[in-house]
Amino acid sequence: MGFFDKKYCDVCGEKIGLLGNRKLEDGNLCKECASKLSPFFSDRKSSTVEEIKQQLAYREENRQQLAGFRATRIIGDRMKVMVDELGNRFIVTSSNDILKANPDIISISDVISCNLDLKMEDTELKQEDAQGKEVSYNPPRYCYSYNFFIEISVRNPWFSQIRFRLNSSDIEMGSRRQSMVHPEYNMEYRKYQQMADEIVAVLSGQPTARGMAASVINQMAQNGSWVCSCGMTNTGKFCQNCGAPRDGRDRIR
Repeated sequence: MGFFDKKYCDVCGEKIGLLGNRKLEDGNLCKECASKLSPFFSDRKSSTVEEIKQQLAYREENRQQLAGFRATRIIGDRMKVMVDELGNRFIVTSSNDILKANPDIISISDVISCNLDLKMEDTELKQEDAQGKEVSYNPPRYCYSYNFFIEISVRNPWFSQIRFRLNSSDIEMGSRRQSMVHPEYNMEYRKYQQMADEIVAVLSGQPTARGMAASVINQMAQNGSWVCSCGMTNTGKFCQNCGAPRDGRDRIR
């Protein structure tokens, strides 16, 4: 077969357009079917057609289960960990429309470990001397950048690790002297440190003050709480996650 011969998806049977082929170990996959795979899945090229079909069946079942997912705790701003405390499960997503994004539902009991990987980089700040050349300050000055990465190891047939950056942009801070830098004094740093601590505590099964709210959540189910289309459980007039108003079309619990 030549390079420009027509190819067909071995999963859905549709013709694959130019540059739309995604190779499998024993066949071809169209980009539409590939887009339905788990975002945490990374072994496509070594997967068989049958394995991809099995995963897509799992993904469709996951989509159906999302209709009953009730996010009672949301940690993060851009990339969020949304926890269904009553169902003892969670999802990781950057989307406000979880039914469309179809993030994988993971049982907290399937979490092997959850850790913070804090990355720090330093860059020396320079100044121009009388000749216009860049030279070091005396004493040297540095700019520091921090990034909070969450690493979650899980038991799942299609992936074993979830890794994502919690902060949406680098947390930067400078100092006149290296000895003066203390990131805990930075409000943004503390914000993401607290988020990371909460995620690790919740997914590692460690008790937190918010974990004591389970009985309150049960009471909410009996007092007219409603579920927004984004998946968040609310009691007020507006969704505390995406800000959408309660319009009568949301599910009443």
